[in-house]
Amino acid sequence: MLAWALRLRCPNCGTRWLFVHWLKPRPACAECGQALERVEEGQGHYLGALLLNFAIVELLLALLVLVTILLTWPAPPWDLIIYGGAALAVIAPFAFYPIAKLLWLAIDLYIQPEQ
Repeated sequence: MLAWALRLRCPNCGTRWLFVHWLKPRPACAECGQALERVEEGQGHYLGALLLNFAIVELLLALLVLVTILLTWPAPPWDLIIYGGAALAVIAPFAFYPIAKLLWLAIDLYIQPEQ
């Protein structure tokens, strides 16, 4: 399920084309009917996907900054790190959104398969 989600496929059946465009998911998978929004009172599906997106993107950005500093030591390009890091911190969550959404759905389907 996680491998399918990483390739932007339905975590339930592996079908492609789950998004109308990059930031707008379809209501459900056309093949198996799996809803992309699992609306459950008190479960927080949207919040889980948002948290996963934020955590992964910020971890990757922190590693990128650390690797840049280590590779360019003793004279790291601080301006590039500061401004490039800020720009990536704003842009990267949008770029990673569909993957994070499907990863969270795959995790949710693994934990709560019946729905």
